[in-house]
Amino acid sequence: MKPLVVRSIEDGSGQRCVDLRREGDGLFSWAECRRDPEDAHGWRFLGVGAGGFAGEAEAHADAVRCVDWMENAR
Repeated sequence: MKPLVVRSIEDGSGQRCVDLRREGDGLFSWAECRRDPEDAHGWRFLGVGAGGFAGEAEAHADAVRCVDWMENAR
């Protein structure tokens, strides 16, 4: 089963985001993505992320700790 994105947080430029996701087993994860305005592909997974969190808040806190621009994101 594909993860369900429960929240997507973009940086100020709109070119990076962190998706907070609920996995099929009920645990939460996050993944950092980027997009290039000149590329019609859309968002691309950067290969940065973590999983196994009991809740969305825990996944969010880990993303803030690991992704530099997340400190100033809402």
